[in-house]
Amino acid sequence: MKITFSDKLNVNCDAVVVTVTDSLKLGEHAEKINKEADNAIKKALKTRKFKGEKKELLSIVAPSGVKYNQILLVGLGKEKKISDIVSQEVGASVYVGLNSIKAENAAIIVEGVEDVDDIATNIAYGAVLRSYRFGKYKTKEKPESLPTLRVLDVIVDNRSKAESDFNKLQMIADGVFLSRDVVTEPPNKLYPESYAKIIKEELSGLGVKVTVLGAKQLEKLGMGALLGVGQGSIRESHVVVMEYNGSDPKNQPLAFVGKGVTFDTGGISIKPALGMEDMKYDMGGSAAVVGLLKALAGRKAKANAVGIVGLVENMPGHNAQRPSDVVTSMSGQTVEVLNTDAEGRLVLADILTYVQQKHNPQLIIDLATLTGAIVVALGEEYAGLFSNDDKLSKKLFKAGEKTDEKLWRFPLGSAYDKMLDSPIADMQNISAGRGAGSITAAQFLQRFIENDTPWAHLDIAGVAWTKKAKGVCPKGATGFGVRLLDKFVNDNYEE
Repeated sequence: MKITFSDKLNVNCDAVVVTVTDSLKLGEHAEKINKEADNAIKKALKTRKFKGEKKELLSIVAPSGVKYNQILLVGLGKEKKISDIVSQEVGASVYVGLNSIKAENAAIIVEGVEDVDDIATNIAYGAVLRSYRFGKYKTKEKPESLPTLRVLDVIVDNRSKAESDFNKLQMIADGVFLSRDVVTEPPNKLYPESYAKIIKEELSGLGVKVTVLGAKQLEKLGMGALLGVGQGSIRESHVVVMEYNGSDPKNQPLAFVGKGVTFDTGGISIKPALGMEDMKYDMGGSAAVVGLLKALAGRKAKANAVGIVGLVENMPGHNAQRPSDVVTSMSGQTVEVLNTDAEGRLVLADILTYVQQKHNPQLIIDLATLTGAIVVALGEEYAGLFSNDDKLSKKLFKAGEKTDEKLWRFPLGSAYDKMLDSPIADMQNISAGRGAGSITAAQFLQRFIENDTPWAHLDIAGVAWTKKAKGVCPKGATGFGVRLLDKFVNDNYEE
């Protein structure tokens, strides 16, 4: 779908979309359209139960003599509550509605509210985010199952400003789409080596320095925790480092760290067969980091950032790691591996050490589909937030509220930390008890944070994938974290 901007309505389109608040008062353009359509809009408002609530749709067949076929009313809700998120959700609803009436070329007019152009731009952004689909491996799709909408023309007062604002949003959407793409890829196509190649292809052309470290290099670096996870697979483990400099090179970078387990069987501590196919998205944290770097570079963010992802496949092969093995991490700390399905924290441990020792970041944020316990606690609505820094936590929380990628903070503490003590190593990778699984996982990661560097861990296990479409996310991979962290950077760290 292509988004265009115009300063006047082109009547040679299939459908015209008109926004209405809950006051149901028609704006100037809507009144004109209503008159041309023989009072069709006002008749529909009188006879139908349309209330102008946000995302509500009302489709009207245009009478003969009118150049377009359909009129689509979309509700904005209460004018004082029209935020960027509401506008984006309205755009998603418009996209779905236009496809349901089989429109190919449509125009949308936003009026009767303040900040018309900003709302219109965010509506366009929401429509783009919802338009994502992954049809790469479909060979026999029926035409009627495909989306019909090809062009959405957005009518604005200040065309040049709207186009400029939208172009930046499109760069963020590109990052979200890359994140969704790699999460959706099947594991026989996306594995550490192929994933590293995709990252290099997608980011190098944007001015991002991409360094790929293979197993031999990782062994020299002492990444025994990460390599232990992947040793049962025929696929070689990799670490990919992405460096983007958008400000003074002397400024310490922001570090973003992602778990990239391209498929997680659980290893020797094998998972149940039911639902194991979902474990292709156990690299959702890495996908968010890769998508974020694409978004930052694409919109030329005025900040320095380093992204690092650990790419492994956790398989129960003849050389697989065993429960009770002891591994030595890059930090020098030893870990007794009691459960090979608690592997993500082992991957993150080594790349957390690497990014601190090699890049000296001013802060670190890691993302991972780390624990099932976080899904039990928060469902699919919030990601878990764990941090050693209150200011960093507040900034992330606010960014989550603004993007509707919401976070909920959990505690950390010495009592939880003691649950990880091992009788034969510096620590064990799971606690002895059944409770506080997400907290002890975060507590494990904190043991690898040096010099009190501000750090936050986002457990995104419940939000990286959705089994039904909602808001700006179609069914499937959500790309959670890209918009959140882009807003976090934009609001707090750009010059």
